[in-house]
Amino acid sequence: MNSDSSLRFKRILLKLSGEALAGALSWGIDVRFLDYLSEEVIKVRNLGVEVAIVVGGGNIFRGRSADKDGISRVTADYMGMLATVINALAFQDFLESKGVPTRVQTAIEMRAIAEPYIRRRAIRHLEKGRIVIFAAGTGNPYFSTDTAAALRAAEIRAEAVLKATKVDGIYEADPLLHKNAIKFEKLKYLDLLNKGLKVMDSTAVSLCMENNIPIIVFSISEPDSLVKIVTGHQIGTFVGREEDARQG
Repeated sequence: MNSDSSLRFKRILLKLSGEALAGALSWGIDVRFLDYLSEEVIKVRNLGVEVAIVVGGGNIFRGRSADKDGISRVTADYMGMLATVINALAFQDFLESKGVPTRVQTAIEMRAIAEPYIRRRAIRHLEKGRIVIFAAGTGNPYFSTDTAAALRAAEIRAEAVLKATKVDGIYEADPLLHKNAIKFEKLKYLDLLNKGLKVMDSTAVSLCMENNIPIIVFSISEPDSLVKIVTGHQIGTFVGREEDARQG
């Protein structure tokens, strides 16, 4: 793994939704897309970037949907946490099959398959060039994996949260439904909250704002997008403080 002093970000937290792991499928894990994701992550890791990942579980189980169907919210949320572990293990397997050392840490202990989340150990793994995948959210119901991503980013002192989506940034309306929707190149944290843009939940945005961690929302389907972000190219939508949003 090479180190490049010109990198814009040297330690990142990549947030991947479960839906992203589903790829072209309506449910489950698209192994071809997971293979592509692994290659994209390895590219930035090979530049010398320390990479941590938080995965969602919506491709397998959505807690809030189950809550509406009669499963209690708390139980449904724990079931959703377990779904994120399945995704994390699959991602780990693909990365390690390509020769990249990877660790899965879970907020709910399951020592037979993953390490428990320990902040200092996670940071040490990153310093040694290992990719760390955080699973099981925060370990608590009522908190989204976006909030888990913001929390872990603050704990490991990540320099940015990179939120991977199916569109190339934040728009004033869903661009898949509204073709003329305007894309925002840069936003302040408060803009994200005040405009009601449903990209990340308010708890996650507030955590990033309080800890001055920029958020970059981008399309993971665009090849080399991660490399472009860490090397300083304007990709997707940048969310930060007012002065940072001006500079991008």
